Amino acid sequence: MSSEAPKAPENGPDKNQAPAWQPPRLEKKEPTRASPQLEKILADGNGKIYARSVKGNFDRIRIFMIFFTQIIFYGLPWLQWNDRQAVLFDLGARKFYLFGMILWPQDAIFLAVLLIISAYALFLFTAVAGRLFCGYACPQSVYTKIMMWIELKVEGDRVARIRLDEQPWSFKKFRIKFTKHSLWILFSLWTGFTFIGYFAPIRELPGHFLALTLGTWQWIWFWLYSGAILSFAGFLRESICRYACPYARFQSAMVDDDTFVVSYDYVRGETRGARSKKVDPKEQGLGDCINCSLCVQVCPTGIDIREGLQYMCIGCGACIDVCNQVMEKMDYEPDLIRYTSGNAISQRLTQPQARKRMFRPRVLIYITLLVIVTVVLLFSMFTRDTLKMNIIRDRGLLGREVAGGLIENVYRLQLANTSEEPITIHLSAEGIDKILIKRADNGRDSFVLPAATTEQIPVVVQIPYDSGLANGMHEIKIHAQAKSDSNHDSAASDTSNFYIPN
Repeated sequence: MSSEAPKAPENGPDKNQAPAWQPPRLEKKEPTRASPQLEKILADGNGKIYARSVKGNFDRIRIFMIFFTQIIFYGLPWLQWNDRQAVLFDLGARKFYLFGMILWPQDAIFLAVLLIISAYALFLFTAVAGRLFCGYACPQSVYTKIMMWIELKVEGDRVARIRLDEQPWSFKKFRIKFTKHSLWILFSLWTGFTFIGYFAPIRELPGHFLALTLGTWQWIWFWLYSGAILSFAGFLRESICRYACPYARFQSAMVDDDTFVVSYDYVRGETRGARSKKVDPKEQGLGDCINCSLCVQVCPTGIDIREGLQYMCIGCGACIDVCNQVMEKMDYEPDLIRYTSGNAISQRLTQPQARKRMFRPRVLIYITLLVIVTVVLLFSMFTRDTLKMNIIRDRGLLGREVAGGLIENVYRLQLANTSEEPITIHLSAEGIDKILIKRADNGRDSFVLPAATTEQIPVVVQIPYDSGLANGMHEIKIHAQAKSDSNHDSAASDTSNFYIPN
C-alpha cells in the first residue's frame, strides 16, 4: 500500500462518505493532554477566565436564542388579556392567570404534570444532544452571555481586558470599571423588576417603586433575584457551571456514545503541532490541529475540548466556530471540532449515519412518553370544567327536625368559578327519595356566581321525616350545574353524608 496520502477530489468531498484524503486510522490515538497550555492561559489571566469573543454559526444561534428567550421574559408580563395581565401568578389571591385560563390551588395537578414534562424533555434533549439546554437557553448561560457582551463593549476583547486588569488603578481604569459595573447593576435591577412583575400587576409596580410601597416579600424577591443575576452572571459565571450546577454532575448518566455533543476529532487532529500553511502536515506526521489554543481561549467555562467531553462543557459551540475559522485559513477540511457522537469519530461515520443512530430505543421511549403526557395535559386543561365544588359539613349541627315534617342537614358548598364570566348555578341532590336542597340564606336553589371567584354558600338539604330510613348516616350526592352567557355549560358534584337523628 502506498504511503502517499490521497488527494481531495476536484469536485469537492462527497458529504455522504468519509473524506478519502483523511483515511480512518486503525489505531485509536488518545489526544495529547493540554494541561500545560491551559494552565498558561489561566496564568495569563491570573487564574481568571477571559473568554475571547468569536463569530460564527453557533454564536448566531446563541444570539437568536438570547433575543427569543428574553423577549418572552421581559415582554410577557406587559401583555394584556381581557383587561388584565395576561400572565400573572397572584399568590395572595391564589390564582394563576395564563391568558384565557385561570388556575386555582385545586389545579396543582397541572403543575405536577408540567414538571414531569420538563423532566422528560430534559432527558430527551440530553440523550440526543447533551447539554443543549445549557448552551442556548439556560438563564445562567443567557445572562452570562449578556454580561460578557456588555463587558466586551466597555472594556474590549480578551487581551484588552487582561491588560486593563494588570494596570495600576487610574482615573481611566476607574471610569471603565465604573461604567461596566453600573450597566451590570442596571440590567440586574431591570431583570429583578421584571421577575416580580410575574407575581404582581407589573403596570402598577413603577408607582410602588417610586413611592417605596412595595410589599415585604416583593422587596425581598426583587433584591434577591437582582443580586443573583449580578453575582451569578457577572462575577461567578463559569463557577456556577463548573461547581454549583447539579445538571452538570448527572448528565453523564444520560449521555452515551451515540449522543451528539461538542467533540474534537482526535483521529484527524492528532498529532498536534504548529506548522506553515505551505507544509503538508502528513509528511511531518501531524494531524490537522495546529495547537493554536483558540478553542481554549473562547471557552466560557475555561476547558480544553481536545481532552474529551467534560462535565464543565455547556455545549455552546464557541470552540467549533473559532476552529472552523482556523481550518478555513489553513485550507483544511472544516469541523475538526463539531457536534457529533463518540461512535461517529471512532468508527468514522458520516454525519447522516451518525444522525440515524440518534433515534435509539431510549430516545424513542422519551419521545413517546413526552408526547403522551403533553397531549394528556393539554386535553385536560382545555376540557376541564370551569366550576369546582367541595362540600363542607356543619359539624356543630348533624341533623334536626323542622316544620313541615322534614329532617334537615346543613352544609357549606365551596364553589369556584374559574372562568372569566359570571355563571348561573342550579343545585340539586340525589341519594334519598324526595330529597330537596336550597340555599340557607334565601331558600333558593339557583344563584349567580361572579367571574373568577371562590365563595362558600350555606345550603340545607331536607328529606321527609317519614322516609322510612334508619337512623344514622346515608350517602348523598350534591350536583351544581352551571350555565354562562356564552352557553358554555359546566358541572360539578361531590358526595357527603346525610344524618338522620334518633
